[in-house]
Amino acid sequence: MFIINITVKETLSPEQHESLFIRHAQWFKHYFSAGKFVIVGPYSDRERAGVIIANIDNHHELITILGEDSYYPDLATYEVSEFFPKMIAENLHQLQEL
Repeated sequence: MFIINITVKETLSPEQHESLFIRHAQWFKHYFSAGKFVIVGPYSDRERAGVIIANIDNHHELITILGEDSYYPDLATYEVSEFFPKMIAENLHQLQEL
């Protein structure tokens, strides 16, 4: 699994960001529906930034998927860390805020 922190660069105007975000949202919804992204959400304390927890088999597949994002590669920074979950709370879905 991977944790991906995405931060859109400040050099984008609000108009550019809004128009690209529509495609960005379609992108993460697609991979969420496909089961590749298991948690997606914005940070509460940082604008234009969010996190994805991805259930993807390997780094190569992840890079291919990231390459489809409207901000990739130069309009956002992508901090990627692979991890191995050892414990997962059974009530994880109850933490979701709508």
